Amino acid sequence: QVHLVESGGGSVQAGGSLRLSCEASGPHARSVSMGWFRQAPGKEREWVAGLDVDGVTTYADSVKERFAISKDAAKNILYLQMERLKSDDAAMYYCAAAMMRTVRAGRAYGMDYWGKGTLVTIFS
Repeated sequence: QVHLVESGGGSVQAGGSLRLSCEASGPHARSVSMGWFRQAPGKEREWVAGLDVDGVTTYADSVKERFAISKDAAKNILYLQMERLKSDDAAMYYCAAAMMRTVRAGRAYGMDYWGKGTLVTIFS
């Protein structure tokens, strides 16, 4: 079982930065691959970034070079540092975890645990 709680969302001006956090707890929290997903109003949920069990990071093309996923292993907190934010980045952001070694596998078979999300809005 893994419990995920996101925080850090808010309203930011286009071009600005924001850091999201996801605190993971539970007996399996340290042995899962983790990722960030987002869903904008009227759109399907999309994958944003992933962190595999062995530390490999992956990104959607739309956020490469602007977003960075990382983890504080001691605190078991997953982060998403977002830079040069655009209006298209506005969405509800979700943290998710998979009982798989890679996020790619988790995405293929379904992520096992989800947080409730944190909202990011962009103003110009």
